[in-house]
Amino acid sequence: MRMGALKSLKEDYDIIDANFLHFCASHGIFSVEDVLVHDVYLLVASAEKLANFDRLKQGINQLLSIIETCHQPWMNGLEILEDRKQNKHHLSTGFDVLLHGGLHEGHVTELVGPSSSGKTQVCFQVASNVAMKLGSVVFLDSGNSFSPTRIMQMVTRISGSAGNKVDGFLQPAMRNIEHHAVFDIYALLKILHQLKLNLKSQTRYRLRLIIVDSISSLIAPVLGGSNAQGHALMVSVGYLLKELADRHNIAVVVTNHMVSGEGGIPKPALGESWKNIPHVRLQVSQDHASNTYGVYILKHPYMASGGSVTFMIP
Repeated sequence: MRMGALKSLKEDYDIIDANFLHFCASHGIFSVEDVLVHDVYLLVASAEKLANFDRLKQGINQLLSIIETCHQPWMNGLEILEDRKQNKHHLSTGFDVLLHGGLHEGHVTELVGPSSSGKTQVCFQVASNVAMKLGSVVFLDSGNSFSPTRIMQMVTRISGSAGNKVDGFLQPAMRNIEHHAVFDIYALLKILHQLKLNLKSQTRYRLRLIIVDSISSLIAPVLGGSNAQGHALMVSVGYLLKELADRHNIAVVVTNHMVSGEGGIPKPALGESWKNIPHVRLQVSQDHASNTYGVYILKHPYMASGGSVTFMIP
C-alpha cells in the first residue's frame, strides 16, 4: 500500500506548497513513501543550494514527522496467526531457553546494557549461529567492534569440528556475514533503504538477520535541543527496521547503552519514543571473572518481564 501523494497534503500543511512539491518532484519524490528511499542528508544538502532553503528544510522535517503516522494494511487476527505459523520462525541465539526458541523473525530485539556488558559478544554469538546454519547476516557496525577472528572462533566451536573439517563450516559461514561500517544515522538510513530495494528485487536473497551495533551511538548525536529532525530521523530508522523485519521475515537485533535515570537508576538510552519501537528488550550483563553472561527480559510480547538466564560464550 502506497502512502498518500504529497499534493494531497497541501490542504493540511501550509509548508507543503507548490514550490516544495516542485522541489520534491525534481528528486523523484511524489509520495510520503518516496521519502523513505532517499538519503535525507543528500536531500537537505540539495535544498541548501536554493534561496528558499529554510522553508524547504521545514517541509522536509514535516514529511519526516508524517512518517511517524504511517502504518501497514490492517490484518485480522486469523491472518496474523497464519502469518506467524507459516513465515515467522526462530533463530538460535545461544540463550534460546529464555526466549522459548530464540529470536523471532519479524521482531526487532534490543540488547541494552552498560559498556563492556557483553552486548557485542552476544551479537557475534547470534551472527555465528545464523550464518553457519540458516542464511545471510547483515552486520552494521558503528564502533569498529566487528571481529572476524572472534566470529571464526565461535563458528569453530559451534561446528564441533577440528582440523580440515573446520573449513567446511567456516568459509560458508564467513561468506554469509556481510559487514558494513556505519558512522552516522544518514549512512544507516542509506543502507536500510538499499536493503529494502534489494529484498524487493532479489527473490533469492535470503537475509535472515540484521544486526545494528550500536543503534544508540548513531541516533543519540542527532537528538536533543529543539532539533525536531533528529526525533523524526530516529522514528524513520525504527519504522524501516520494523518494516524490513515484518515484511521479509527477518530477525533484527540492535544494541543500546544505558543512561542515568530518575534517582540515578540506569535505564536504556534514546527515551520514550524509541522505547516503543523494539518488540523485545533484553538487558545484558557480564561477569568477567567467570566469563558468564546474564540476560534479563525487560519487554516481550509473548512473555512476562523479569525472566532471566545465564550462559557462557567460551
